[in-house]
Amino acid sequence: MLKPAAILALVALWSVSAQQGCQDLKKALTKFSYYPIRDMRQTVAIDPQRTTWGAPDSLSVPVQGRDVYRDDPVPYDVAGAKLVAPPSTDASIARGDSLFHTVCWSCHGKTMVGDGPVTALFVPPPDLLAEGTRGRTDGYLYMYMRHGGALMPAYGNLLASHDAWSLVHYIRHMQKLSPR
Repeated sequence: MLKPAAILALVALWSVSAQQGCQDLKKALTKFSYYPIRDMRQTVAIDPQRTTWGAPDSLSVPVQGRDVYRDDPVPYDVAGAKLVAPPSTDASIARGDSLFHTVCWSCHGKTMVGDGPVTALFVPPPDLLAEGTRGRTDGYLYMYMRHGGALMPAYGNLLASHDAWSLVHYIRHMQKLSPR
């Protein structure tokens, strides 16, 4: 008598678990087709303001904190003293000339005095042939080009390191040729 009762209990337990498993399988197969609701007016939308998200991945880039180069101009002077420009060649000056007349002229103008066509809408940029720019180190100009400044955007994504140095060489070459 005990043996048939145990078999009956096992069959009942198996049928309940098999039925639950079939329901889970049905949910798994139909959840992406919004079964049985197929009307957008009745679907539930996720409210991102009320949803809690997990912590960021440990390998992600931090988005909080202070950008040293943008918030504090002093590191430009510090980095400018440490950065040493590679030697200037005719090829780097020619490359800088080409880059200047492609990237920089719209703000700084073709004569480097800050009279480009964009400056009619914004604050004019500094004169690159003036004493203020001549007194800066090559490293300062390099950092300012790559990381931007008060009004100048950062061109670090556009200019490679050797391109920025070519621009510095071109600016210094033009400063030598300028009688100011």
